Formats: sequence, C-alpha cells, structure tokens
Amino acid sequence: MGKVANQSIQTTIFSYLGVVIGYVNVLWLYPYALDASQLGTFRTIQDLGLLFVPFAQLGVGHGITRFFPQIKSNQSAFLSYGIVLSLAGFAVVSAIFLGFKTEIIDLFVVNSPEVIDFFGIVLLITLFALLSSILDAYSRSFLKIAVPTLIREVFLRLLTGILVGSYLLKWISFSQVMNGLVIVYGFALMGVLIYLFWLGVLKLDFRWNTFPKGFRTSFIQFSLITFLATAASTLIMKIDSIMVSSMISLEANAIYTIAFSMAMVIELPRRAISQVVMPVIAEHFAKNNYAEINKLYIQVSNRQLYVCLLLFIGIWANLDSLYFFIPNREIYEAGKLVVILIGLGKLFDVVFSVNSEILVFSKHFRFNLIATIGMSVLIIGLNYLLIPIYGIEGAAMASVAVMFLFNLVKYLFLKIKLGFDPFSKETLKILFVGSLSFSPTLVGSFTLSPIPNIIITSLWILGFYWFWSRLLNVGNEEWEWVKNKLKKSGS
Repeated sequence: MGKVANQSIQTTIFSYLGVVIGYVNVLWLYPYALDASQLGTFRTIQDLGLLFVPFAQLGVGHGITRFFPQIKSNQSAFLSYGIVLSLAGFAVVSAIFLGFKTEIIDLFVVNSPEVIDFFGIVLLITLFALLSSILDAYSRSFLKIAVPTLIREVFLRLLTGILVGSYLLKWISFSQVMNGLVIVYGFALMGVLIYLFWLGVLKLDFRWNTFPKGFRTSFIQFSLITFLATAASTLIMKIDSIMVSSMISLEANAIYTIAFSMAMVIELPRRAISQVVMPVIAEHFAKNNYAEINKLYIQVSNRQLYVCLLLFIGIWANLDSLYFFIPNREIYEAGKLVVILIGLGKLFDVVFSVNSEILVFSKHFRFNLIATIGMSVLIIGLNYLLIPIYGIEGAAMASVAVMFLFNLVKYLFLKIKLGFDPFSKETLKILFVGSLSFSPTLVGSFTLSPIPNIIITSLWILGFYWFWSRLLNVGNEEWEWVKNKLKKSGS
C-alpha cells in the first residue's frame, strides 16, 4: 500500500487543485457568464461527446493496463496497435451517430432545441478525448500518473474557464465558445503527447508481428469484452444529465450539473487512488497474489471511506453557504437534494472499494460486462420512471439506486467466487465516527455570513471527527500523514 499511497499523493493534490478551479468555474463563472439554457447546452454537448468515448475506445484502455506487464519489449508497437484499434472504433461510432442523427435530434427537439445547433462538435470532442484516454492508460502503465492528471484535472479546466471568461468579457460569441471546446480538448491531448515524448516513451512502431504468440487475440478478446462494461459504466454516469435535458429542459440540466459537480468532490480520493491501483492489481493477478489483492481491497476501502465520509459531512453541513456564492442562486438552489443524493451514491462507490478494477483484471471480467449492461438498462428505465414524477431529484434517485445495486452485485460476486471482502470492523468504526460527528440539525446552526459560517462549521465537524477517531482508534495513517505535513511546513 506504501507505493500506492505515495503515487496517489501527487495525483490527489492535482485532483483537488482541479477541484478548486472546477468550483470557481462551475459554481461561479459558468452561472455568472452563461444563462441557464446556455449552461445546459454547454454541459449536454460535452456529456454527449464524452459518452461516446468508451464506445469508440473498444476497451483498449483497460487492455493496455492488463496486458502491459506481459510486454517486456516492443511497448511502442503495443501503443500504436491500441491507437489503431481505437481509431477503428471511432470510425464505427461516427458512422452510427451520423446514420441516426435524425433520431437523436428528435430526442432534443421539443425540450432542448438549442443543443441541435452544436451536434457537429460532439464527434471532435469524442476523438480528442478518446486519444487522450489511450495515452493516459499507456502512461499509467509506467506508473506515471501525476502529470496526465494535472493535464486532465487542471489544465483542461483552466482552458475551459478561459474560454467562458472570454465570452463574459464579450471577446467571443456563445457559438465560438462551443466551437472552442474542440480546441480545448485538442490542447489537452497535445499536453499528454508532449509529456510522453519528454519521457521518451512516445514512439510509433507498427511491427506487430513481434508480439508473443496469441497475444493480439487475447488482447482483442479482453478489450472487446471489457469495452461493453466500460461503455455501460459511462452510460450510467452520463445518461441522467442527457435525459434531464431531453425530458425536462436545458435549464433543469444546468441545475442538475451544478449539484452533481458539488457532489463529485466526495469521490476524488477514490479516483486518484483507483488510477494508481489499477496497474498494481493487474500485476498481482499476473503473479496470482490473491492475498495481496484482498489486502489492498480492504485498505483502499477503509482509507477512501474515512476521507470521503468527512468530505460528505462537510459538504452537507455547508450546503446553504456553498450555494450562497453561486450567481443566480435562486435558480440553482433547487438542486440541494441532488447534492445529498449523489453524494450518498458516491459513498456507496467508495465503501465498496475497487471492486470494478478487481473484476476487470480477474478471470471473471466477463461478469463485469453482464452486471454493467444490466445496470445501464436499469438506470435508463428508472430515469424514464422517476424523472417525470420527481424531476431532477428523480434522476438523482435513479443514480443512487443503481450505484448501490451495482456495487452490491459486484461485492457478492467477488465474495462468492474469490473470497474477497473489503469490509472489516474498521468499516463499522469509521461509519460510527461519521454518525457521531454530524447531525442534520447542524445544517444552518450558525447564522453568520457564509465564509465564517463555512469555517466554523467545518472546524466543528473536523474537531469532532478527530476526537472520535482518536477515541475509537481509526484513521491513524491519515492523521499521521497530516501531522507530518504540518511539521514539514513549519520547519
């Protein structure tokens, strides 16, 4: 776990720097510069483009991570092979999108017709994000995580903020903002290319006949199977936003997007750790180190839960104050319940640990496909059922239900097939610490102005969290890390 923890620290720092920029963008700049309809269009087009990425990728990203340990040489040929496969997938996705463009337009023409004007941007965003994801996976296989995270989480958000800021200053039109998204994603791709070139690992080699016997067949089979699981997983994450736009309005999607973005902060530690853990899990499976995988499964669950639960409590308790800083907050405050519901769903993802990553790299990876496809069908059905009744809260309810069921199914499968279990007494102790540190009655207890309110409320929660943690002897590694950092900064 030491190597994983050390690798994840820089990634976490860059992720949270991205959060700060993202908060400025999503909670202030975007609502201030764009009206709700424009913001909904801005998000819907990006969500559509990113939704197509896993379908075009054909599972190559996971394939690179899984099979990279088997390639002792010719790694450049492996990269070029993956890129060519992904471009073939992009060609198929593009053909399907263009072939069914009329039917896709019909989904938005009633409630969100503004989206239709920018459909031409979607595939270009898909292409650049696709190539970036392949290069990310290749870099991750070398355990070089931090810089691609910096580019993805910080650089991309900075450029997007500059783009919208230019519109605010009336330097460009809204149409140019939307077209500028293509340039932003293109620059992010260039950043990863330059980094890999600097590392000396970016070379294109098309001598695919040098792969071990049967390697390409195994790689393609694994990639094609996992691609459906990855695509369905992305569908689970993106479909609610798109369906809110098509079934309600772009304004509703703007409210939902801001609420969802606030809740996403809770899972950032998981995302940082997951990127580092994936190649480690793949290596353990290659060596049949099942005991080490289960140990990692437990450690990641406890560490993620301890940190993310504190974030969830802090966001819930400060929700009114956080919304105070959003321009036109009287519109966007309708999403408060969405923040809590999505945050709860993210906690389910956290506590069930890296079950998806374990399944993907195990011999049971086909089950991940079955489960993910089943859940993607379920969330579409739940959205159609709940959105007309409960609006954006219905979309959030559907997401929470699917997150819980999805994780529960994977947990039970791993428990039965491999004997893996992320839960321990430590899990119960962490949950107990969280319940003792927060009560819904704390929300709005302090009636000061927003900034002092956030500071006092956060310190109150942090103090209780620390007190009960020390009393029940949980979170020792996390507090020790904080103490060491404070000592270094003071010396």
